[in-house]
Amino acid sequence: MTALDLSSPVAVVGTGTMGQGIAQVALVAGHPVRLYDAAPGRAREAADAIGARLDRLVEKERLSGADRDAARARLTAADSLADLADCALVVEAALERLDVKQQLFRELEDVVGEDCLLATNTSSLSITAIGGALRNPGRFVGLHFFNPAPLLPLVEVVSGFATDVTSATRAYETARLWGKTPVACADTPGFIVNRIARPYYAEAFAVYEAQGADPATIDAVLRGSGGFKMGAFELTDLIGQDVNESVTHSVWQSFFQDVRFTPSLAQRRLVESGRLGRKSGHGWYVYGPEAEPAEPHTAEPAQAPAYVVAEGDLGPASELLALIREAGIPVREDDEDHGTRLVLPSGGQLALADGQTSVEFRDVVYFDLALDYRRATRIALSASQDTAQQTLAEAIGLFQALGKDVSVIGDVPGMIVARTVARIVDLAHDAVAKGVATEEDIDTAMRLGVNYPLGPFEWSRRLGRNWAYALLDDLHLRDPSGRYAPSLALYRHAYATDKREGSTS
Repeated sequence: MTALDLSSPVAVVGTGTMGQGIAQVALVAGHPVRLYDAAPGRAREAADAIGARLDRLVEKERLSGADRDAARARLTAADSLADLADCALVVEAALERLDVKQQLFRELEDVVGEDCLLATNTSSLSITAIGGALRNPGRFVGLHFFNPAPLLPLVEVVSGFATDVTSATRAYETARLWGKTPVACADTPGFIVNRIARPYYAEAFAVYEAQGADPATIDAVLRGSGGFKMGAFELTDLIGQDVNESVTHSVWQSFFQDVRFTPSLAQRRLVESGRLGRKSGHGWYVYGPEAEPAEPHTAEPAQAPAYVVAEGDLGPASELLALIREAGIPVREDDEDHGTRLVLPSGGQLALADGQTSVEFRDVVYFDLALDYRRATRIALSASQDTAQQTLAEAIGLFQALGKDVSVIGDVPGMIVARTVARIVDLAHDAVAKGVATEEDIDTAMRLGVNYPLGPFEWSRRLGRNWAYALLDDLHLRDPSGRYAPSLALYRHAYATDKREGSTS
């Protein structure tokens, strides 16, 4: 089944921000587009707004004047659903209520032809449940665009339980014809992006609730060490705390209150207080012309150690050894297999976050995972109240000698970036095992949908197949609530590697 012919009319029902964006995408691609909204006059207002955006594209030389005029001629406001009778595709972007959407599609089914493709842009409701109200649910599919639809390339093409393969394929190929990057997924709570992205917010909030670090420090570590474009606190302020919490709550409820998706009490209190983020002037941060930017905790300058002893290759942090040598600090290598850590002149140890805590050991400072230790601008360290001050000072001085800002956080197992990445990797493996999407589509969705520096499987391959499982297993021992219990899919992934290497452990 191929994409819709560009001569085929496309309708968009619901003319808010998303509806207008989707209509603009179809219009610029070349389709005749009809706008409908239940509120009188809204469709005509939306058509005018889209026309104004086309004017701006001409001003920016992204669209020719002739193409704009042709697009305007193809755009019409419909007075009733009956005006959509000859459309080949109807995309709904109305109120996020199941009963409203079901009623709308029942009415549409009485109007459009048998071969018309019906689609919803819902981000939180079940495609199967909406389509279940139809006589022919096989032609119903999810087309989840990301806001702003004209700019963001990703479209999740979601098949409900009863969706025909031909309908899903036609929707997929049509999205691609429109210049988008479609990914295919089964109908699951949150689809791909909103399912797998939950730990990015949840783990940041958990570290904050454990008083491990303040929002500005956690955000700075996620950006400077993890390579994410925005930290979790500033991102949820941009999205809107009420919107972000609503999605989290929806996914949690849809998974029968699975502890892995439990919402944050701290975020709930923020929403209850009306501090919704940028749109209200106050969220995790304060906004406005008089607001002072929140500064992350940054350690004072410390002296670099005279040398370090490397025990093992540091695993995912192995590039640190070259950086230490380049900084002029001698690296002595211990050939005995003691693990993967650095021993400092004081006798204390420096180890990559592994899901354990500093308080369990005599004198250990943990450092967080980085996307790229050479390019990282900030590194987080964690220590307990029993860690020797000299050991912590040497650890701070070592990373400062490498040109990094250093943030010292509380003794939080898995720290910030490491636990976040491990949980994202775990949910991704679980999704593939349950037939939600392919590895390739999940990586594409997370890079394009939420701008992650790497897809979960790209990260997994870089870190080693056993890394995420081992870290989560240690975290689960320290928090046996089930939140960090590795999935069976991740266990199988890690164990299969061990068997190939001849291990039965």
